[in-house]
Amino acid sequence: MKKEITCARRQFIKIGCAAMTVIPLLVLADKAAAASNEGLRNAMKYQNNPSGEKACSGCLLFVSGKSAKALGGCKLFPGDAEISPTGYCVAWAAKPN
Repeated sequence: MKKEITCARRQFIKIGCAAMTVIPLLVLADKAAAASNEGLRNAMKYQNNPSGEKACSGCLLFVSGKSAKALGGCKLFPGDAEISPTGYCVAWAAKPN
């Protein structure tokens, strides 16, 4: 009887440790897969087209991509890596000259 309890306890500990290892990895993988922050984009009225002379490439918050025309990021949208340099949102602030 005692041997059965010991085996069951070991099995439970092994499964618990495996779950504690896998769950954070799944959460991180899910965050990495989400390249855009749709909720925040909608709240800030983000659009892929500029508003007159105001474009993300001229914004203080824009983080450039690998090239001038490549998608970049924004300091306002954490984790969002699909911000167009020709985009615009209501938080646009001119880069200092």
